[in-house]
Amino acid sequence: MKIQQYVIIFLFFIFYGSTAFTSNSRSDIAVDHSIYATLLKKYVHQGNVDYSGFKMEELKLDQYLKVLENVDSESLSRNEQFAFYINAYNAWTIKLILSGYPGIKSIKELGNILKTPWKKKICRIDGDVITLDDIEHHILRPRFKDPRVHFAINCAALDCPPLASEPYARNTLDRQLNNAVTAFINNRQRNYFEGNILYVSRIFKWFKEDFNEDVVGFFIKYADEDLKKRLEIKKQTIKITYLRYDWSLNGK
Repeated sequence: MKIQQYVIIFLFFIFYGSTAFTSNSRSDIAVDHSIYATLLKKYVHQGNVDYSGFKMEELKLDQYLKVLENVDSESLSRNEQFAFYINAYNAWTIKLILSGYPGIKSIKELGNILKTPWKKKICRIDGDVITLDDIEHHILRPRFKDPRVHFAINCAALDCPPLASEPYARNTLDRQLNNAVTAFINNRQRNYFEGNILYVSRIFKWFKEDFNEDVVGFFIKYADEDLKKRLEIKKQTIKITYLRYDWSLNGK
């Protein structure tokens, strides 16, 4: 009887111990973004992208994209997965630009009447080939439901929120997302408040539902003290005007 009890206890620890190990292992997996980090540090400065530099080291970018291709995204923790898809979107956008660089002045030139550049199947992820639109609209937005993502992903245009000069990472993700939002919101070249009119990026029009149809409320949350006070005073009478969007390449 005692032997049977010991066997049962032994099997119990074997089963649940291995399950716990697998669970912890899955949540502790970290994607290696080191190659991408080196490239961003060298070729992205204050949102300005040196595509010539990326072109010279395109093989290294390809190595990083291969790293992403070999990742099982379902095995990642939520924050690791969130960072993974942001970095994947941005890195594949750079790769897309390089496919036409230096002969293009806008990412839009890489599309045609039938297919925008965001609908090209170029992103190799989880054993499939998907589009940039798939990453943004079918994964990032619906899965994570975080409007800050719009200030982290970069569409290679001048009026897009700047490309960060470091990869997004699970341990710093919240801070990085907040920094991206506050930098964009408080940049008067991107958005500004005059009289009763809040002039904002067209991002807030295109993704109105992601901001709960409350652009002013979103601005108040992330605005610096001066802008926040002015917005709160006139909150009930503020009108929104959407600014023109410059699709020119965000390069040198």
